[in-house]
Amino acid sequence: MLQITPTFFIDERELQLEYIRASGPGGQNVNKVATAVQLRFDVRASTLPEDAKMRLRALAGQRMTNEGTLLIEAKRFRTQEQNRADALERFVELLHRALVKPKPRKKTRPSAASKEKRLKAKKVRGAHKRLRSQPFDGE
Repeated sequence: MLQITPTFFIDERELQLEYIRASGPGGQNVNKVATAVQLRFDVRASTLPEDAKMRLRALAGQRMTNEGTLLIEAKRFRTQEQNRADALERFVELLHRALVKPKPRKKTRPSAASKEKRLKAKKVRGAHKRLRSQPFDGE
């Protein structure tokens, strides 16, 4: 079980880890050893609450496929173990953010003083612009 929050766990059987060859510099090692990790998580079939699934889709962005699978690639490190830990860490952090319910926005009203201050500033600015547009007689 993978702990996301103190009260929420994900069964590791819901995750698919695939090891692939990483791109970039690394000499012969990069051509021989599959050190990069692709973590796949089927969001639709998961045990996540529906509201968290919606937030996860929004947070994942390009990492979410059209089929509803979250795909996280980790190829920052040279070893498979480090990349696996990195992928799991990023997955847990993303799920943790998706499980946090946003605070509802409370409507607020501007105070009378702030309204008055805003209107006074608008009048001053308008007067300044009005002076610019009137032709000057020179007398």
